[in-house]
Amino acid sequence: MDYRGKRVLIVGMARSGVAAAKLLCARGAVVTVNDSKQEAELTDSLAGLEGLPVNKQIGRPAAELLAGQDVLVISPGIPVDTPFVKAAAERGLYVTGELEVASQLSRGTLVAVTGTNGKTTTVSLLGEIFRNAGKRTHVVGNIGYPFSLAAAEAKDEDVIVCEVSSFQMETADTFHPKVALLTNLTEDHLNRHGTMEVYGAMKMRMFARQTPSDYAVFNADDPGLKGLSGQVKSKVLTFSRIREVRQGAFVREGKVILRLEGQERVICGTGEIFIPGPHNLENALGAVCCAAAMGVPSPVIRHSLRTFRGVEHRIERVRTLEGVTYYNDSKGTNVDSTLKAVDTMTAPTVIILGGYDKHTSFDPLSQRIAQRKEIIREAVLIGDTAGQIEESLRKAGFRGIHHAGSMGEAVAVSRNLAAEGWNVLLSPACASFDMFRDYEERGRIFKEIVNAL
Repeated sequence: MDYRGKRVLIVGMARSGVAAAKLLCARGAVVTVNDSKQEAELTDSLAGLEGLPVNKQIGRPAAELLAGQDVLVISPGIPVDTPFVKAAAERGLYVTGELEVASQLSRGTLVAVTGTNGKTTTVSLLGEIFRNAGKRTHVVGNIGYPFSLAAAEAKDEDVIVCEVSSFQMETADTFHPKVALLTNLTEDHLNRHGTMEVYGAMKMRMFARQTPSDYAVFNADDPGLKGLSGQVKSKVLTFSRIREVRQGAFVREGKVILRLEGQERVICGTGEIFIPGPHNLENALGAVCCAAAMGVPSPVIRHSLRTFRGVEHRIERVRTLEGVTYYNDSKGTNVDSTLKAVDTMTAPTVIILGGYDKHTSFDPLSQRIAQRKEIIREAVLIGDTAGQIEESLRKAGFRGIHHAGSMGEAVAVSRNLAAEGWNVLLSPACASFDMFRDYEERGRIFKEIVNAL
């Protein structure tokens, strides 16, 4: 789409909104920026707009600014059924989001990853693989680096690896990845989407513009994805750590096998993959499929799997003190993600749980914790959901329950509970917005507290 001369209202001045303003100004749009917060609360964000010809309308209701606009760009945090967004559509404005705008204006080949869990690790691993293959690579999207920043400088020969959220897909109509991966689908964000059917439909929008020359990659082991591969027009690859697949990646006798067009290649042994846990084996298998679809040679994929060190805030070892090892899994923002962290633990563990309520059930996690009570010995509960989690744990028969009013107190309680040879694991199974700006701040504060012990 050509935005030259278009009058564009951007609502939400977080990282993606500021990046969209920069990109659209560079492409000749007449940009107005807006946020419901006051200017004093946005000092750091608005500093990124210095020198740009933008009309700042900060602290005003967005509904007052729709007149005369051609395009409305909304933050992923703003639902499409918000009254001012619906009013914009009724006025005939083109309503979209930063990710969609960036994809329209970017050059390069787009590889996209969505799913409930595993997105950040998978896109980071793919970034490593493509860079090792000699490609100029941009890792963007929901990972925290806006697509618009990369779109401003990407060239035709570049690779864009994009982490995609269901929120971003609400405003995506032309988004068209050459390769698209759906990692899994479990209960999450029902406070936004309402039902699993709507949540799943948002994830599947990522494949809507693909053609038979593109690739769609699905996790064959995830029951939530059953039947979804039949809905796409692209070439389908699947991956599995428990059975062989017809086209894609799987495990046989401890080795990662890639099967394409009837030909098999051994990529590496599962024990050679540096990042631990069965969930990371799944992430690696998905990445193998995407990299192979992009023509990356097997030796490059093998080297990358052997050397990739993982991502911050995802089962990240912080330190060992007095024989106790502390792990930061602040990226565990939903039940399924924390289930995977629980399954990765092999020593007695104190787990820190709780946070912002996303209206999902904690029962599957509580049942797993109760089943693994020889490993998960104690639980320290924080945040808005502490009461819900306690009720769920008690219903599952787990009794090692403690409460804390802050992260500092949670670490102190955990330290007192843990003995030599134990782990302390922060994996909240919840979003962070009740106590922190985001999961990254939560993880950083946890690490600061642990490192200061």
